[in-house]
Amino acid sequence: MTTEPDPRHWRRARRLLAAVLAALFAALLAYRVLHAGHLEQTALFYVGIPAVIAITVALTARPKSATGLIMAVVTVGLALSGPLLGEGVVCLVVAAPLFYLVGLVFGLLIDRARRRDDRRGAHLLIAPLLLLMVAEGATEATSLPRDTTVSAVRATAGADVERALAGTPSFGPFRSAFLRAGFPVPVAAEGEGLEVGAVRRITFTPRRSLGIGARPEPRSMTLRVKQRAAGLAVFEVVADTTLARWLHLREARFAWTDAELTVSLRYRRTFDPAWYFGPVQAYGAGQAAGYLAETFTR
Repeated sequence: MTTEPDPRHWRRARRLLAAVLAALFAALLAYRVLHAGHLEQTALFYVGIPAVIAITVALTARPKSATGLIMAVVTVGLALSGPLLGEGVVCLVVAAPLFYLVGLVFGLLIDRARRRDDRRGAHLLIAPLLLLMVAEGATEATSLPRDTTVSAVRATAGADVERALAGTPSFGPFRSAFLRAGFPVPVAAEGEGLEVGAVRRITFTPRRSLGIGARPEPRSMTLRVKQRAAGLAVFEVVADTTLARWLHLREARFAWTDAELTVSLRYRRTFDPAWYFGPVQAYGAGQAAGYLAETFTR
């Protein structure tokens, strides 16, 4: 004896499928619009797209839990974004927590409103929240301070820091788990000397995006000695195809005594919102400063 499928089950399944497809299409359309407007590094992109997914799901489906469905759609969207949009592993790893967080916030608000049957109240909460979250970075007036300096200190342990800095750098593997997550690795270096104007050119592993048919893109960084004094060498970044997609590195400052070396990196944050990307970029730059300090005190 067979049981006929419940028509309501199939209608619900079709609605959910339609909601998923509509949300992904809306997110892709939002990406294209923001990319065309050069807004792909603003909060409007990193907060707006998961918000578009959440709102589209809420308007096109009535699942038992909007939060669960939003999380599922965000997961599918992130999995597809690499091959379809040509993103790299680092971009996905860094952006994923923010996408999930925004989706979670809007999902919980939607589910709360449905339980209380208070859609008007949900609109009053979601609209100003969305406006506040996506406004940052869209214009200079809505941007928070971007210039940042991070430092790392390492004991010299008897190493001749000045001699190491004056020679051609020899880089080892990353020990930081964060940097090993897909950040570019220095593989070769040219140049020597610490007199003002001396140049270093560092070649990194090529960028390999997840885009279909994407080719590796060469990456390098050129630095020039900007300032020199006893126990001090400051390198300014004059060309960079390595970190430019991540942040604008301005200078690397090396200050040393017989006991310790301090490496300071000055950079300009390029991504919004600041409350998320500020700490993430500061942590990554701090790890890079630590790696440089270890390189020249080995």
